[in-house]
This record gives sequence, C-alpha cells and structure tokens, in this order.
Amino acid sequence: MILYLHGFRSSPQSFKARVMGQRMAELGLQDQYACPQLPASPAGAIALAGALVAGVDPAALTVVGSSLGGYYATWLAEHTGCRAVLVNPAVKPPRDLESYVGVTTQYHSDEPFEFKREYIAELLALAVPAITRPERYFLLAATGDEVLDWREMVAHYPGARQTVIEGSDHGMAEFADHLDEVLAFCGVDLPGKAVR
Repeated sequence: MILYLHGFRSSPQSFKARVMGQRMAELGLQDQYACPQLPASPAGAIALAGALVAGVDPAALTVVGSSLGGYYATWLAEHTGCRAVLVNPAVKPPRDLESYVGVTTQYHSDEPFEFKREYIAELLALAVPAITRPERYFLLAATGDEVLDWREMVAHYPGARQTVIEGSDHGMAEFADHLDEVLAFCGVDLPGKAVR
C-alpha cells in the first residue's frame, strides 16, 4: 500500500498526487493507493493517516510525503517501521510555518484554511530529531526549491537514498520523471523492471 500525504494548504488535487494516482491506476493498483485530504491540524492529519494504515503490514507500506507531508511521513515511518519517500520535505515546520498562523485559502480551491497557533505545538510533538534505519528512506530534493532549503533536507536524512535534482522548484515539476524509481522503492512490481 502507498499512502500519499500532500503538503501545507494542498490537497489530493496536487500535481504529484494526481501523477502517482494515475500511474497506480495504469498498473491496476488503484486499490493500493490512498491520498486523503488532510486536516489543517497536524495531530488530526497524523490521526487520519494512522487510521488509514492501521492493520497494514509495515513491510508492505510506503508513505510518500511532499513538503509538510514529508514531515508527517517521517514520523509515521519512525513509529510504524514502514518505508518513506520524501519529496522536498519540510524539516523544521514549527519554525517555517510560524508566519502562516491565521486564515488563508487552500491552493486548489477557495476553501478557507485556518492554521491555528496551537498547531505549532502539535508540529513540535511530531518532530523526529534523527531518523533510524536510513535504508527505509528515499529523499527527492530540488536545489531550486524556493520554499524550503534542500541542504537541510539532505542533512536531515543521512545515509538515506537521496536524489538531488539540480534546479526545479518546490512543486517538483519533474516528479513524473522519477516516479517509476519511487514506485520501485515502494516495492511496486513494474512491467519489465525488477523490483529492488
């Protein structure tokens, strides 16, 4: 099973979530892919993600997280023992999101999005100071990320499989070019390719 966790103010309509969902459908694996709309509350987001993977064998589970979703994916990997793929992950969101406290809108709709001050404490409670078993992690980081510092990402996942993309951006427009490599890491059997 692959659980995709989108980023801050994002949704299942994000480019990367849609590309991954389409590829899983092409492979006939749409029933093994989930991408929920995450609540603004970090504690709520983790509770929802945890409920979706309850009972799933960690060896058969990969959480793919983009931006803030990468922060959540790291916590889930450490607490369940599953694999995690991190796409331009947020490493220090309690610091980075402090200035976003308040009401704004979601990226893919005009729905109001409120990020409350108490959510900073919820983020702090999900911090993973250092990863264990780096072989469970695959980092995709773009040097052109205009929102987060790719060097912090690389430093936070020492020993993990890492692909650093020169240029690009926070949305990682080249994600589709790396998708089969990501799916192979997730354990998906791709036509004509051996699972690593």
